[in-house]
Amino acid sequence: MIDEATTHLKSDYMRLLLTIICLLLCQYVRVHAQTGNTPFLYAGRIVFTSENISPSSLKTTAFLSTYHLTHKSNLFFTAYADSPLVRYLHQLEPEAGTEELLQRGNYQFTLYLDNRQVYQSNLHPGAPSAEAKKTETIISKPLIDNTTPSMLWSQYFWMRFLANGGDNALTEGPHQLRMEIRPYIRDKNEVIKTGVLIAAGELPLTVKRRPDINLQTITLHTPPPYQGFPLSHESFDHNKIKLLKGYIDEGVFKNITSIAVIKNGQLLIEEYFNGSGRDSLHDVRSVGKSFAAAIMGMALKDGYLKSEEQPLHDFYDLKTFAHYSPEKERITLKALLTMSSPLDGDDNDNDSPGNEENMYPTDNWVKFTLDLPYNRSRKPGEWHYFTAGVVVLGDILHQRIPGGLEQYADRRLFRPLGITHYQWQYTPQGVASTAGGIRMNTLDFAKFGQLYQNNGRWQHQSILPASWVQKTFTRYASIPERNQEYYGYLFWNKTFHIHNKNYETYYCSGNGGNYIFVFKEVPLVIVVTAEAYNKPYAHPQVNTIMEQYLLPALLP
Repeated sequence: MIDEATTHLKSDYMRLLLTIICLLLCQYVRVHAQTGNTPFLYAGRIVFTSENISPSSLKTTAFLSTYHLTHKSNLFFTAYADSPLVRYLHQLEPEAGTEELLQRGNYQFTLYLDNRQVYQSNLHPGAPSAEAKKTETIISKPLIDNTTPSMLWSQYFWMRFLANGGDNALTEGPHQLRMEIRPYIRDKNEVIKTGVLIAAGELPLTVKRRPDINLQTITLHTPPPYQGFPLSHESFDHNKIKLLKGYIDEGVFKNITSIAVIKNGQLLIEEYFNGSGRDSLHDVRSVGKSFAAAIMGMALKDGYLKSEEQPLHDFYDLKTFAHYSPEKERITLKALLTMSSPLDGDDNDNDSPGNEENMYPTDNWVKFTLDLPYNRSRKPGEWHYFTAGVVVLGDILHQRIPGGLEQYADRRLFRPLGITHYQWQYTPQGVASTAGGIRMNTLDFAKFGQLYQNNGRWQHQSILPASWVQKTFTRYASIPERNQEYYGYLFWNKTFHIHNKNYETYYCSGNGGNYIFVFKEVPLVIVVTAEAYNKPYAHPQVNTIMEQYLLPALLP
């Protein structure tokens, strides 16, 4: 009887155990079917692939065991956790609510190279999404993706790694890359607490980022004639420009679309890349702001405005806008031209009320700007990048010039320069936008730069007063956190140091790495167009191109 009872008890126990296991398996399958997670076998592991493969389609045969890192290669990772992030955050602060944890915590990514920590980043709570951090146990993102123009937070992480030691550490040859992911939370005293290891993975690398350029196989473009620019036959270092061209073609410098050099008013170098050509209209973003300064100078010459010292109350009844103060009425056109107005707007500050990203969704950009409060904490003449203020300049020009801004610019600026094919962008009120984005071909942008090189003249015709060019090319404000860089009338200013000599330039600059350089000591105008929009390497790579290739090839 005892044996029979024991047998029945064991049988009941086994049935109960099997039931619990089945329930757990069903729950596992249900949850993982909803979230697209792979089997528990991969939990805690990071795997790398050379192409973008969805987790549901990812097979072990795609996992990289070795990797050749070049400027054209792509690298993706997939990390498997055994729980969503929010569970790890609760382990760090069990008493805190979910929403509070997600506001103060996120993933911590760490990259090691050859067993040495190179870069660690506590991701901003904004990415990935809150829902993903509550439910998902897989992160599948690109570190390097040369196939799509958009940028994800994971790609910015890789670029910050490069900028903070990774670029120097990734020397040519073999290396071992390791990635680790942990949870972190910032407590109420701003102290970072880090949790257990969520996932980790390693990848042997062979770095080949210095391509072998055979200069004998590279030919420089021989420009055909272009209206307004005779061809130059001056000498320059052809091999250095060939090397630059090879590096652009090999992806060392990315998203460059054109380079043109005008020397002594003649076309010396003209090269196109990445599907661009002489007739391509380039979106040079904030380079267009400098056109507003030119139009302002012409409007003053023609008597439509009295002076750049005119205050805003000459053009607007500021009492009809929000945050009225007498100080706002006294803000001058010059303050907007030099980006030193005391209106509370700063494009480099994401929390600034007047940040341009807050302006674009509104239905009236001028009202948005004039509604901004007066910032009394700002020092007089203090520089801050302020796109909305340039929009107001464009609106004033549009108001005061008969026929409006667009017709005037075409008649007084573009047609005298022989520029007939271009495209404006517009404000919600249909006014040509001086915030930026005007599109032209490369050599027409060069004409604009050459106009300033010629002190306001073009083919024996005065278009801009020489006095206005001189005012524009004046250092009114220093750029914070930049060594010996300054701002004029919607032109930037810096000095290049080449062959132990200084070469000062005023230049237009736009998102993506777009530039028109006008040099003071030498008769050079250089145009670079690019499409590296919002990418951290956009401007530094153009600086490298200028310092290591173009200027050394052109200057004695």
